[in-house]
Amino acid sequence: MKTKYIDLIDQTYYFPQEEFTLRGDNLLFHGIELMDLVKEYGSPLKFMYLPKITENINKAKGWFADAIEKYDYKGSYHYCYCSKSSHFRHVIERALDAGVYLETSSGYDLSIVEVLLAEGKVKPTDMVISNGFKQENYISHIADLIDREAVRMLPILDNYVEIDQIKAKTSKPFSVGIRIASEEEPKFEFYTSRLGIGYKNIVPFYKQYIQDDDQVSLKMLHFFINTGIRDTAYYWNELQKCLRVYVALKKICPSLDSLNIGGGFPVKNSLAFTYDYAYMVDEIVNQIRIACEDAEVPVPDIYTEFGSYTVGESAGTIYKVLYQKQQNDREKWNMIDSSFITTMPDSWAINKRFIMLALNRWSDTYERVLLGGITCDSDDYYNSEQHVNAIYLPRFSKTYPLYIGFFHTGAYQETVGGFGGLQHCLIPQPKYVLIDKDEQGEITTKLFKGQQTADEFLNQLGYL
Repeated sequence: MKTKYIDLIDQTYYFPQEEFTLRGDNLLFHGIELMDLVKEYGSPLKFMYLPKITENINKAKGWFADAIEKYDYKGSYHYCYCSKSSHFRHVIERALDAGVYLETSSGYDLSIVEVLLAEGKVKPTDMVISNGFKQENYISHIADLIDREAVRMLPILDNYVEIDQIKAKTSKPFSVGIRIASEEEPKFEFYTSRLGIGYKNIVPFYKQYIQDDDQVSLKMLHFFINTGIRDTAYYWNELQKCLRVYVALKKICPSLDSLNIGGGFPVKNSLAFTYDYAYMVDEIVNQIRIACEDAEVPVPDIYTEFGSYTVGESAGTIYKVLYQKQQNDREKWNMIDSSFITTMPDSWAINKRFIMLALNRWSDTYERVLLGGITCDSDDYYNSEQHVNAIYLPRFSKTYPLYIGFFHTGAYQETVGGFGGLQHCLIPQPKYVLIDKDEQGEITTKLFKGQQTADEFLNQLGYL
């Protein structure tokens, strides 16, 4: 009988896969010996494999380049990194090295840009796209960068007042974009996005506030939907509505030359994951081309703001199974040495699923279990995978410790969880390790941040 954990994986999926292979009983991630990481750094442990960031950026650039060549598309493509998905220096610098622009969402994002400008990592010829609802600090930062001509600033207008707020702080000419308030997916709680300006109001807004203003020019139309870029009737319908607005604007606005189709490329969340990225890019470029040709207007330069796609698949989190609790006839609880709420908050808050695999003991028999975190919160658990309402792992053993990994966790988990801040039940943040390759292509590791200490908590709470 095929009762081993490797049998379960092998008969359920195509395995091995691009990023996952086996060496003996142990799992490798992009060739990284994960159990070696455990031996060196212990658990719980967060890690990030930096070359994956470069790889994904280059893949997307290649898909767009292929589509542009195929359709003889006259516009260009620009990859922007959505910084809110991970603000860490090692992430943003790796993205910049791959030749991207930055997209920001707050005034503090622009403080990061200021540092990178001073260090020459962001250049005056680079573009910075500033999204989001803009408070005073954000507006001031944008205006200051425009005034100094430090970088090519492109604020994306979220509402009717932001344009006057920027003008009040700078006399320099500047370009803007307008964000479309897209209609939400039918199952969503609201009909229309709270961000941006409604479809039917964009042309009137341009005519009233921008068309006759010598200081301001409209460069970009910004389109974004929460469900991301998917091959669904909903996505294609929203894109078509966006294109109708674009061609209407282009006919009266010569300076408009860019279409930002937002972020939204999905991240692999299961070994059964399928998504034809190349097809989607091909179809998007073609639909933009057709809409512009039919309307007899020039095609726009295409911008994307990939956040999760850029950084999500680069990271993982490792836990040790500390103990197994048989709570009733059916439920076995494997207790991990950390908390899902604090280290993978999206699994708790929005029921997001990541790839979960055992790191070792693949030749052992498996069992169905539930995974529990060590906080006192009843919601601190992980009970299913993306493809099935269950979790299967090698059988618990008091003699041979079991380690498990959650993969493709690189986007939002640190920012949403509050990296380095107060944590639920004062469960410390794990060690954080950066993995790279040297000039010879050999794997290197570096401790970025040690496990949070009691003194760090006590200082934040006012005891020290």
